[in-house]
Amino acid sequence: MNETNAGGVRRRSVEIVVPVHNEAHVLADSIGRLHAYLEESFPFPFRITIADNASTDATWTVATNLTLRLPHVHARRLEEKGRGRALKHVWSRSTADVVAYMDVDLSTGLEGFLPLVAPLLSGHSDLAIGSRLHRQSAVVRGPKREFISRSYNLLLKAGLGARFSDAQCGFKAVRTDVFRALAPHIEDTAWFFDTELLVLAQRNGLRVHEVPVDWVDDPDSRVDIVRTAVDDLRGMGRMFRATVTGRTRIHAVPRRTTVPQNVTALPTPAATAVEPMEYAS
Repeated sequence: MNETNAGGVRRRSVEIVVPVHNEAHVLADSIGRLHAYLEESFPFPFRITIADNASTDATWTVATNLTLRLPHVHARRLEEKGRGRALKHVWSRSTADVVAYMDVDLSTGLEGFLPLVAPLLSGHSDLAIGSRLHRQSAVVRGPKREFISRSYNLLLKAGLGARFSDAQCGFKAVRTDVFRALAPHIEDTAWFFDTELLVLAQRNGLRVHEVPVDWVDDPDSRVDIVRTAVDDLRGMGRMFRATVTGRTRIHAVPRRTTVPQNVTALPTPAATAVEPMEYAS
């Protein structure tokens, strides 16, 4: 995945993880669309990794077939369920410069992917998130999910002082070296994983870059909203206690540097054209 150009300069790379659990019915179509889009328009070396966390349907069979058919697709199988667990497993072992993830339903428009990762590849930012609550985002979803999302993010602002606008959008990226430093301190293995990652980043002065996204709600989503909300509230309480006791401070977090001269990366104008927001403590 790590390639050099004609002048022998190493090109920065990205690994995109798609965590799945019992998604055999949509997996081939979604990965095919993602692979075709990146091959056609993404200017950096990339790998797509399907992270199957304890599926009981034909997901793993579909995933392994895709690795034989599509050159940039790989697959990992975990025997325990949990989106956060799957992301932590793959991201911690990645050899790419930047790791990212997106939901298998591709609810977020793929046109937002390059603006998402460009600030990380250039050394401008440490993490990047797609925000459905950005004023320039175009979002199609029901009033119930809209209310829950906005309420959750308001609670994060009030309870944890969060300065990022959308904790749970399934469209995120992080510098790999930064994630390795944060990973041992992330306890959640399910849906609160995203929030915990962002809170830790903010508490340690890392720059979080936000981009607006086009997002269409998946009517087939099987997320248990009530259970997820309860787990998130418990996670917020745990993070509040950790903040009060100083346990969210991490001393070994890598700091931003400009991209070395022997590494090529895209500058940030492609991302800043959509008026992103950056937050750092």
